[in-house]
Amino acid sequence: MTDITHELAKVLAAAGIPNSEREAALIWSSASSDESGNPESAARAMAERRATGTPLAYLTGCQSFMGIELLADEGALVPREETELLGNTALTMLREIGGTPRVIDMCCGSGNLACAIAHQLPAARVWASDLTDGCVQLTRRNVQHLSLSDRVTVGQGDLFAGLADLGLEGSIDAVVCNPPYISTGKLASTSALLLDHEPREAFDGGPYGLSIHQRVIREALPFLRPGGMLLFEIGLAQDRQLAMLFKRELSYDGLQFVANLSGELRVAHARKR
Repeated sequence: MTDITHELAKVLAAAGIPNSEREAALIWSSASSDESGNPESAARAMAERRATGTPLAYLTGCQSFMGIELLADEGALVPREETELLGNTALTMLREIGGTPRVIDMCCGSGNLACAIAHQLPAARVWASDLTDGCVQLTRRNVQHLSLSDRVTVGQGDLFAGLADLGLEGSIDAVVCNPPYISTGKLASTSALLLDHEPREAFDGGPYGLSIHQRVIREALPFLRPGGMLLFEIGLAQDRQLAMLFKRELSYDGLQFVANLSGELRVAHARKR
């Protein structure tokens, strides 16, 4: 590690950033390829941004997720490790189906789930959609970056409106969705720091944190084939409320929850009747 990287590590460590030497090395590596011609000053500027809380992925322009290297920028949420539980649960269930699975990634963000599923399942056909320009543009870049353009289609709109008129109704094996799930009140208080660097729309799930879940449960039905699966990432302690939403809809069977390594229920899935 170079002297400047050690110096950057000290800056990051002083700010309480974990794994400072690793992060300093990534920042230095990214700054070294910067077009400014002055990697030292670029690295220091990046380190200052990191010390104020800017996600590392925004500084380096990349993020690993489920074995793929995604492009990252400030237009979309940085993919979280906990979302890999959703992706891996979907992969397990899709592999049980076999054949050529057809999948929708709703609220696709950076396209992390769509790209990971398509990468891991070469026979899969995937459609991804989000509302914001930043998410859609980044997803399209990631699809191209990973050479998945022949199997991943990206739409834009308010939930399933972004995939209207594509003839997908009644044909989808699985809808995966990592929606915003922090309540508006919590986002304004204890989780407010999240908004300093990442888009509000990636977090704000309405008054109870489940507004998008409620809509997707209803609006996914015309797209899912009978027996098709709907899978969500959920927030901590949202399982009972989500179970009530599924029960109220009356069109799903077999609701199950999946726990992470800490025993927290973070993924829900059910099948269309």
